[in-house]
Amino acid sequence: MSDRHDVDPTDQELFRMEVGDVRRVRHDRIDPFFARRSPVPHMTIADERAVLEESLYGDLNPELETGEDVVYARPGLQNKVLRKLRRGQYAIGAQIDLHGMNSVQAKDALRCFIRDARRRGTTCVRVIHGKGLRSSNKGPVLKVRINRWLRHWDDVLAFCSARPNDGGTGAAYVLLRRPGP
Repeated sequence: MSDRHDVDPTDQELFRMEVGDVRRVRHDRIDPFFARRSPVPHMTIADERAVLEESLYGDLNPELETGEDVVYARPGLQNKVLRKLRRGQYAIGAQIDLHGMNSVQAKDALRCFIRDARRRGTTCVRVIHGKGLRSSNKGPVLKVRINRWLRHWDDVLAFCSARPNDGGTGAAYVLLRRPGP
């Protein structure tokens, strides 16, 4: 593209004769061709930040005391199965100890552990989370979180606090779904 000073003077004169008298139009409208900023998903960012906050420091919902038993079974699971689990009558195929981990580490480790146990065909595992005796005044952090996580994972059919000789309220038996075909 040529600069306006590089135009042949004869061409400029011909153009001016053809166009005639020109008067500049003034207006106060905004130029319609402006660069738009890309949208920022503020609500998505806020939601993700809130989820991270909740998972790390959030409301622990201290409905569990240090010594309370934890029991959960999916709807439709036979009472006989839960009773056998609570009595410790299933063979423990594997166990994981989550002592000393923070919530993020514990969740990742537990998820991997359960996935690997299912791959190996293990149907009952023990999760040692501790009683929370050394936790601050918030109570047992991992016990409450594990109670919440396991309820939402499809691979888990039921779980309950272990018998005293297997860790008592500081551990849980977890019954896993059998591996599918």
